[in-house]
Amino acid sequence: MSIFCGIDWAGDHHDVALVDADGRLVARARIADDATGLQQLLDLLAEHGDTPETRIPAAIETSRGLLVACLRATGCPVYAINPMAASRYRDRHTIARKKSDHLGAMVLANILRTDAAAHRTLPADTELAQAIAVLARAQQDAVWDRTQAANKLRSHLREYFPGYLAAVQPIPGGLCSSVARALLAAAPTPARAVRLTKTQLRAALKKAGRQRGIEAEVTRLHAVLRAPQMRQLLLVENAMAHQALTLLRKLDAACTRADGLAEAAVEAFEAHPDADIITSFPGLGSLTGARVLAEIGDDRSRFADARALKSYAGAAPVTRASGKSVSVKARRIKNQRLAAAGYVWAFASLTVSKGARAHYDRRRINGDRHIAAMRNLFNRMIGCLHHCLDKHVRYDEAIAFPTRPEPILIAAA
Repeated sequence: MSIFCGIDWAGDHHDVALVDADGRLVARARIADDATGLQQLLDLLAEHGDTPETRIPAAIETSRGLLVACLRATGCPVYAINPMAASRYRDRHTIARKKSDHLGAMVLANILRTDAAAHRTLPADTELAQAIAVLARAQQDAVWDRTQAANKLRSHLREYFPGYLAAVQPIPGGLCSSVARALLAAAPTPARAVRLTKTQLRAALKKAGRQRGIEAEVTRLHAVLRAPQMRQLLLVENAMAHQALTLLRKLDAACTRADGLAEAAVEAFEAHPDADIITSFPGLGSLTGARVLAEIGDDRSRFADARALKSYAGAAPVTRASGKSVSVKARRIKNQRLAAAGYVWAFASLTVSKGARAHYDRRRINGDRHIAAMRNLFNRMIGCLHHCLDKHVRYDEAIAFPTRPEPILIAAA
């Protein structure tokens, strides 16, 4: 008798339901979210035939958490079911739209009983790949937080200190650069900025780590900060400066967090066996490569072919057909993190790969907008990545973008 397990998870407890091949409930339990609850779940599975040779599959509406990690460590096949899909399945069991934790667990178990082939188990990634995923995703979140903090600070400075924004605009990195942050900390108001001497500016640049072109930058900043600009009232200006310094501290923390996580992610990524293959691609450095590896993992059985990986990344279009109506559109349901890394990858490859540049130009000539052409290039590159990882070979420009023969024009006789 085949047994299927469904787990409706919550913050402090989980409801478990076991059903047989005919859909009959054979066991149910509510376990705590701790080691005792995990042992209770494992004992329940063992009572109904779970062995190292024949594992009982479990369905749950999340792919994270200690319960999922511990179940995967025991070798249990864990299916992460999309909550929206589970909601649609629930309508098959009740038309009254009632909902309970026990019913949710039963619905998940029956999903495996009837449609296990339509879902996939969590990938069997190595421990190092899972660690890289944690670091790379945290670093990406930190970058997004940094961007948000910089946008808030920029919007606030525009209301009372536009001269500062004009001064830091030519600096690489803008507001997020250490030079720009040190300058704002030294002079958060136009009045204090005007009183900055070249000696003070020079000291601020050196403190921020600037080593070259200091004198020219000091001269430029000294002139720009003294340029006429509109001002708020004095008390209002000072109050807004206090707010700016608070936003600056948030930006400093976000920049420090992003830089620290980037170093840790790169260090872990470079220790992975696939790092050499991934970084052989044009436009893929260690940090972007870590983000790509974090999302695709190193379980080679996860994607049956390159088309599956392209769909997962959102690079492949989706076709909607009904009757005589057929439309091909960009895929919206995708791994957003991988798609974001793919855009960075494709954009960076334009300057280092002649084949990638030619491919992008052809798409533009054929009528694609910039985003569509970049997505098509990413589609081509990630297909090549799937091949290289599967065959364990490095990227080859001549194979990825073979030279096309020039068209031959034959004059009419």
